[in-house]
Amino acid sequence: MNLPIFHRVKQIANQPQVQDVFFEVQNQLQKSNLSKKIRPGDRIAVACGSRGIANYLQIVRATLLSLQQLGAKPFIVAAMGSHGGASSEGQRELLAAYGITEKNLNVEVRTEMTAKQIGINSFGDPVWWDDNALSADGVITISRIKPHTDYRGRYESGITKMTVIGLGKREGASQHHRWGVKGLREILPETAKVILQNTKFLGGLGILENSHDQTALLQWVDRDELLETEPKLLELARSWMGRIPFKQVDILVIGELGKNYSGSGIDPNVVGRFLVENSPDMEPAEPRITRIVCLDVSPESHGNATGIGIADLTTNRAIRAIDPTPFRMNNLTACMLWRSKIPLAFETDKECLAAAIDTCWQPNDSQRKIVFIPNSLEVSELWVSPSLLTEVKNHPNLELCQETIGLPFDEKGNLEQEKLFQNSIRAHRKIV
Repeated sequence: MNLPIFHRVKQIANQPQVQDVFFEVQNQLQKSNLSKKIRPGDRIAVACGSRGIANYLQIVRATLLSLQQLGAKPFIVAAMGSHGGASSEGQRELLAAYGITEKNLNVEVRTEMTAKQIGINSFGDPVWWDDNALSADGVITISRIKPHTDYRGRYESGITKMTVIGLGKREGASQHHRWGVKGLREILPETAKVILQNTKFLGGLGILENSHDQTALLQWVDRDELLETEPKLLELARSWMGRIPFKQVDILVIGELGKNYSGSGIDPNVVGRFLVENSPDMEPAEPRITRIVCLDVSPESHGNATGIGIADLTTNRAIRAIDPTPFRMNNLTACMLWRSKIPLAFETDKECLAAAIDTCWQPNDSQRKIVFIPNSLEVSELWVSPSLLTEVKNHPNLELCQETIGLPFDEKGNLEQEKLFQNSIRAHRKIV
């Protein structure tokens, strides 16, 4: 296997960033009309999901404090559909991975999976909502607004989806996913209207992130403004999202997939491969990537390797990391199976990369375009082969750094990813 020296590249597009996240959360809630809706002693459910959000714990802390300053008694409710194996224990474990625990926050954390029917939407389907949320005097959500990995619509990942799918628990998630794209694009907004009519939902704190995985905007969205405001925030989030910055790549190597990086493990919006059944229109014109290699599954995924089928090649190590229970549960509930077909697997990273080189349809070593990223969330820093340097130099939002490196393999033939991406989540995990 003939491997070149790789060059470090940074994406340098000017991106907005919230400098004081804690202050801005409190500022947003203080400017809202919550003080007119919440009375001293009210029990307010704060819905939190399973996504790896920048400054997540800090945002949750600031939200709880703001509610307590209004005299409320907040508690946490898990709002993640069927994630965590659709079990109370599994969802509690997912929240704990982000520090969202009773010990850390000094409030109750409720993860029971019980949901009750609260109405019927315009499609004739029952509408489900979390029992703990229904028992509260008011409910708010904390959710990141961003393009969804499964469909395009007015409401994708964000506040509306969390109220419907997250707080709908397993029943709500299954109810919409069984329709495929139609359930998310068309039926979900109709279900949201029933929730707005029949619950004590107050609104949500919308979080937007930039392409560097930083908090770019925090905005409180009142329940009465939700259906009009969220689509505008979604388009803003779409404009800031990180992507592979090349039109065509022969091999993309992803250090690890993970539910903490994307609901799909590997974000299709970033790598340009959606694999949604019967939806060829979802596939973007670029980036066009011939071979995607995924080397590992993040421990924060707790064995849920959803999205591994987006890769063409993987390792036996990644396959061994799969826990069949949450893996099957998540994918059967989502009703999107193509992305979780198991790719060809190899014992070592070196063997996996060799297979990618042999099958990427570019036999000329000097012309082969190879890109390395740590995961599909942290894409502000890349390592690229020399064949991409001309494109890097001509790209207004890319900076060619001085560092070069030969791929660092250990004695077993596995890539030492921490040496490539020293500021990545994986590298920080090793230090801790």
